[in-house]
Amino acid sequence: MNTNVLTKEQLQQFDRDGCLAIPNFFTSVKAQELRTAAENLLENLSLDGHPMTKFTTGTTEENKHVGDDYFLQSGNKIRYFFEEGAFNEKGDLIRQKERAINKIGHGLHMLHPLFKEFSTNKTISTIAKQLGFRSPQILQSMLIFKQPYIGGQVPSHQDSSFLYTEPLSAVGFWFALEDATVENGCLWFIPGSHKTTPIDKRFVRNPNGSGTIFIDSASQKELQQSVQNEDEKEFVKLEVKAGTLVLIHGSVVHKSGPNLSEKSRYIYTFHCIDGEAKYPKNNWLQPEDGECFTSI
Repeated sequence: MNTNVLTKEQLQQFDRDGCLAIPNFFTSVKAQELRTAAENLLENLSLDGHPMTKFTTGTTEENKHVGDDYFLQSGNKIRYFFEEGAFNEKGDLIRQKERAINKIGHGLHMLHPLFKEFSTNKTISTIAKQLGFRSPQILQSMLIFKQPYIGGQVPSHQDSSFLYTEPLSAVGFWFALEDATVENGCLWFIPGSHKTTPIDKRFVRNPNGSGTIFIDSASQKELQQSVQNEDEKEFVKLEVKAGTLVLIHGSVVHKSGPNLSEKSRYIYTFHCIDGEAKYPKNNWLQPEDGECFTSI
């Protein structure tokens, strides 16, 4: 009896391109169930005492990535991060809270029953094993919203810069809860870049203070400029329907555009690493409260 989930052809495509879309991986009913759960989380958010942390990409000096404790200690919690465009120049929130959130993370796979079941099951475990994981572990999960008109773009990057292991092992599982199009900020990636573009920078906790910095992977010295510059013509758009699973190699160069349309682009994603790989203690994301990452 064949218990595999991915076909030989799909595995070959993932190895070749570093990115694989699997349409109809989950049903429209399940997509709606997950969207409803996401909307309930947004509705139930209390702003009382919230630090109003904004999620930024950290790709320029003017636009540094969040690095406060609310962000750094989110690995086993459900926390909310705002869109930069949800505030005016004075720092006042100018959108209703349900339309102001960039993402919720990073412990949904641990704490939310629906997302936990969706993330940690035999099907996901089988895929991880087919991809070569010996001891697959989920270390973070997120709902990313790209709200209408203000959904921020994500510049080109490699996930292993943020979720670094030795040897490299990170893979993203990216689930479309709504159709993702060019108009509302779909993924773009450079096919085969996981084989040609090394992980030359890492996102780590600042050893000389609070927050986070990018460092050169070889010298371990802080980088003053962390922008990746790729030929825009190399990127291929990946428009997908709700119910699609996209597998993203940790070294593949990818990005997503802004959402300037009237339609949202809800997705759920989690990342796996191999528990047998070394996980550096200066990575920005660390296990909280003595817990281990979630084995699948």
